Amino acid sequence: MSKADKIFVELCRDILDNGMSSEGQIVRPKWEDGTFAHTIKKFGVCNRYDLREEFPAITLRKTAIKSATNELLWIWQKKSNNINDLKSSIWDEWADEDGSIGKAYGYQMSLKYPFPDVSRNGLKKRYGEDFKPVTINAKTHVRRELMSSDELIHAHVVYNEADGIFYMDQVDKVLYDLTVTPFSRRILTSMYNFADLGQMNLYPCAYSMTFNVTTDENKNPVLNAILNQRSQDILTANNWNVCQYAVLVHMLARAVGMIPGEFIQVISDAHIYDRHVPLVEELIQREQHPAPKFSLTEGKTDFYDFSEEDVIIENYVTGEQIRNIPVAV
Repeated sequence: MSKADKIFVELCRDILDNGMSSEGQIVRPKWEDGTFAHTIKKFGVCNRYDLREEFPAITLRKTAIKSATNELLWIWQKKSNNINDLKSSIWDEWADEDGSIGKAYGYQMSLKYPFPDVSRNGLKKRYGEDFKPVTINAKTHVRRELMSSDELIHAHVVYNEADGIFYMDQVDKVLYDLTVTPFSRRILTSMYNFADLGQMNLYPCAYSMTFNVTTDENKNPVLNAILNQRSQDILTANNWNVCQYAVLVHMLARAVGMIPGEFIQVISDAHIYDRHVPLVEELIQREQHPAPKFSLTEGKTDFYDFSEEDVIIENYVTGEQIRNIPVAV
């Protein structure tokens, strides 16, 4: 049976049996009818998945893995904060009339920052001998709001002649570090930018990834990762996030020639909403099935070439979907 099912069932059971209720407390979220949405929660949950053993999709009900991947790539690859670049409608509640969710998620991943440790030799190792960064002569930091051309916004690397420093966004810095200094203890990303929180329509929930490389018994490099989440609605989002960030580890590992290893999910506030309790109780009693087989399109190695269509899921046997789950906003 799927180990992801076992982890999910144990998590839900622990929250329901041992969690703390927010009844009587002041809470922010409300149901569509205006009623305050209370939760039962556990603090400091840590779930561990070994991607060498199985792909961590639960089988109690189907997780829309391709849709989850599309959202992930919207943030990490397109680096967009506009729902018009996203195929699903899950962000519609937080978008303005132009489709923007503010300076959140993909916006944060698109910002370029100075990295004095990036060298021309390192860039050649990462991108090849013929790679040439986009060169500018600016006297200020190269943040996205100061850019006027698509060439700069979408460049992997910008070289600023004014200070002699290379500028990169967080995604490209991860790819650079995994290529040039793979055993560094400093390879991480964060979307929780305090300077921009006031201009985010939703504070990021899954806000940070930390990457760490080990080796297997044959000395092959293994890519491991930790996802940090400040909060999670377990019924609607838990396995969605697990699957999409497991896909990310697979894609990044392919891009830098490594083996996908352990994926760890750390949740500060893992909660089940009051109106979800009967749905969860029914769900965790369902029959469990073996994990599906996962693969990526053979031959693709550029992270920016991947799409959700490159995710291949086989033998995914699941229970029926739960329809019309109420969502608190």
